[in-house]
Amino acid sequence: MPQPDHVSIYDLPDPDDLDDDMKAYFAICQDKLGMVPNVLRTFSYNQDKLRAFAQYYNTLMLAPSGLSKLEREMVAVVVSSANRCFYCLVAHGQAVRKLSGDPELGEMLVMNYRVAKLDPRQRAMLDFAWKLTKTPFDVGDADREALRAAGLAESEIFDLADVIGFFNMSNRFAIASDMMPNREYHGMDRAPAS
Repeated sequence: MPQPDHVSIYDLPDPDDLDDDMKAYFAICQDKLGMVPNVLRTFSYNQDKLRAFAQYYNTLMLAPSGLSKLEREMVAVVVSSANRCFYCLVAHGQAVRKLSGDPELGEMLVMNYRVAKLDPRQRAMLDFAWKLTKTPFDVGDADREALRAAGLAESEIFDLADVIGFFNMSNRFAIASDMMPNREYHGMDRAPAS
């Protein structure tokens, strides 16, 4: 059974009617990804918020950080698993498959990250992501110390908290707007890297 056909609940503008900078951004997405992610299409409902979202996302997930791109995507998937965000599980699960070359890792993180064989650093990061998402009121000094003990620097803990916070926000927006992932994500990077 296929997923619903809509992008989200919003009546979205035709991409040809977007401002020139946003048309150019969508063209870059189409060129690099072969599609415009539905999260961007949904945010096109308000182009000022689309610009802000895109800038923050690109800084958070693509700019240099002590956290690798794979680690950031792994955190995105674990947060999205805790929140049961269909859009982000599909989209970021695909990113984990691609960056890791391991389709099983992507599926384990989607369903239950605890079954994955992770190094101590990754385990500590994902345990923190889960706890900060599910019971943020229980996070304290011992949790931050566990991250330090696993080798994370203060700047990495900052970036980790930033990724966790961003995906909690974006999960809630995706769920509230009934956002559907691009169908292309479902079939991408399913074979192990050779």
